[in-house]
Amino acid sequence: MVIEPKIRGFICTTAHPSGCAEAVRRQIGYVSSLPKVEGPRKVLVIGSSTGYGLASRIVAAFGSGAATLGVFFERPPTETRTASAGWYNTAAFEKQAHEAGMYARSVNGDAFSESVKEKTIGIIKSDMGKVDLVIYSLASPRRTHPITGEALTSVIKPIGKPYTNKTVDFQTGIVSEITIKPAEEDEVQQTVAVMGGEDWSMWMTALRDADVLAQGVTAIAYSYIGPAVTHAVYRDGTIGYAKNHLEETAAAIRNLLAPLYGRAFISVNKALVTQSSSAIPVVPLYISILYKVMKDKGLHEGCIEQMARLFSERLYNAGMETDGQGRIRVDDWEMRNDVQESVSMLWEKMDTQNVASFSDMEGYRREFLNLFGFGFENIRYCEDADILVDIPSLA
Repeated sequence: MVIEPKIRGFICTTAHPSGCAEAVRRQIGYVSSLPKVEGPRKVLVIGSSTGYGLASRIVAAFGSGAATLGVFFERPPTETRTASAGWYNTAAFEKQAHEAGMYARSVNGDAFSESVKEKTIGIIKSDMGKVDLVIYSLASPRRTHPITGEALTSVIKPIGKPYTNKTVDFQTGIVSEITIKPAEEDEVQQTVAVMGGEDWSMWMTALRDADVLAQGVTAIAYSYIGPAVTHAVYRDGTIGYAKNHLEETAAAIRNLLAPLYGRAFISVNKALVTQSSSAIPVVPLYISILYKVMKDKGLHEGCIEQMARLFSERLYNAGMETDGQGRIRVDDWEMRNDVQESVSMLWEKMDTQNVASFSDMEGYRREFLNLFGFGFENIRYCEDADILVDIPSLA
């Protein structure tokens, strides 16, 4: 099958297996070029197939030689339809990990469910014994609550009053003004239930009760703060309320892990092109400007560079520092005063006529296509591709 990108809004409904493999190969190549980190040995990554979760798994395996178990919910291929990008990413990761002699196994299913937690714990007991690092990197828009059975849906909205600002259609480059209505109270609560810390806490409690956490275990989840221009729709909006709950949960998990001398952190990461960030109004325009500024200053990082720095300079560095709320900050380069001052200046001037010169819109589009395995110059997209790719050690 010849595969072309089919883009609907902020999602691509097709994925290219060779392109996804190329994306994974490049990330592995980057990590393999760095000094090894005396880091974790046995790692569970919940939400391991794309973005920061995938990058975390690659860094753990190829940066520290860790055995990894990944959990995700991805669409497998059929005779007439490609798999989702995360499926192909995982297949490529496992293939390279196995060739390098590393343990790598995966669970595909609803990570919010009790059955997936039980299956995962069973694999840890039989194959790994205990894990010393648990990474929680889920980014789902929906959740079926495992106890109540309630179907919950998150929304991306401001709270309290409407929010109006610039946004961009990154496919056309048209800059326009958007007004977003504020969320209802039930929408806020559902977003917190989907994207907050309850499921992370459930995972850590289940893992502890099953005695599959090693002494000194580390638990980490990912968050974002960002600049004032995005706060109304992000940090002060429904997603921000969920992230606040996630960060509050870290304190409870520290208490949970205290008998094991464990630790729990929130890592505040940089804004990047991901499937999730592409869905947030205002944010794609901000990211495209940020990319230009940070590339001009030689500070730009992608997911893999961020996670490599998180492991080597923060999590497994004796001199690790946290902010006043106990969070790890690898958004420090993004939030530098000189970076944000430049972004703010360009934001004020931004319109459709100058978007190409005042932002890295082309880089944004390219990275968006890369998420789904498209846009790599060495992949022959005009040729037939085998879409029926298996994940070698899928449970």
